[in-house]
Amino acid sequence: METTYNYAKFKEWLLLKRYSPASATTTIRVTEYFRTWAEGEGITELEEVSYQDAMMFMQWSSKHGASQKTIANYLNHIRKFYQFLISEGAVKENPVAHIKVQGIKRKVYYDCLNDEELKELYHKYPTTIEQQEGKNIPPQERNVLSRKRNKVIVSLLVHQGLRVEEVAAIRLQDLQLREGKITVHQQRRTAARIMQLESHQVYELMDYIHEVRKQFIKEATDKLFIQWKGGENFYGITQSILKSLRQINSRIKNLDQIRASVITQWLKQYDLRKVQYLAGHKYVSSTENYKANVIDELQEDIRKFHPL
Repeated sequence: METTYNYAKFKEWLLLKRYSPASATTTIRVTEYFRTWAEGEGITELEEVSYQDAMMFMQWSSKHGASQKTIANYLNHIRKFYQFLISEGAVKENPVAHIKVQGIKRKVYYDCLNDEELKELYHKYPTTIEQQEGKNIPPQERNVLSRKRNKVIVSLLVHQGLRVEEVAAIRLQDLQLREGKITVHQQRRTAARIMQLESHQVYELMDYIHEVRKQFIKEATDKLFIQWKGGENFYGITQSILKSLRQINSRIKNLDQIRASVITQWLKQYDLRKVQYLAGHKYVSSTENYKANVIDELQEDIRKFHPL
């Protein structure tokens, strides 16, 4: 689609906000689609669009076959464009800021692990090679070191509920071990935050840094979690972790399931805003989506312990 707006600066803004190039391209395409609609309605400049105009666009999209979810996606992209215009001083208000599409079924994880099951994943994660009767196992120093590194990663997954990309981005300077804290930087889907470490995590991280990590180092780097020969394929690490976790609990499907389980447990302990912060959710609605898991768990407890 040919665009009439000069979107170069808008794309640069999106990339600085850590949206991927593909996501930025989609946002620009939807914005241009919206501009074309506005022009057809006699609105020559997007800066002139009002809240009522945006509601008209939603109605028009629905009449032309767009689902509620598709319209919500449209608004999400258009919302970014107006955030950009506000940052440029071109408009004062975002006309779609407070529009929320109703009737969308949110994706939630129903098969969440409870607190004991989460702890079990960490405590039972293997860091040694078991001797098999009748078999001579060759030296496995690298394998054991990798397992020790991976257990530290598992600890951050089950205690802090981090995403894989957040774990991969951690630098040495992000650790404040004397204060028992870790800084988690903003990623494409999550906000920055400072999180408390468990006491055992502090000692575990100290041991990893001073005894394990330095044996991986081939060249200077401030990355916390590194691989042999300076490898960059963090996906390989996560696949190894998943394999071991599934041997501990066969219900494990992926690492997002663990994060969902952690957030669900937090919702039982803290208020919504605190959980939003801990999870790094940019919008409180994202946190609210996990409430269904809490209700589902309560219903399961009633079924187990108070059968009719």
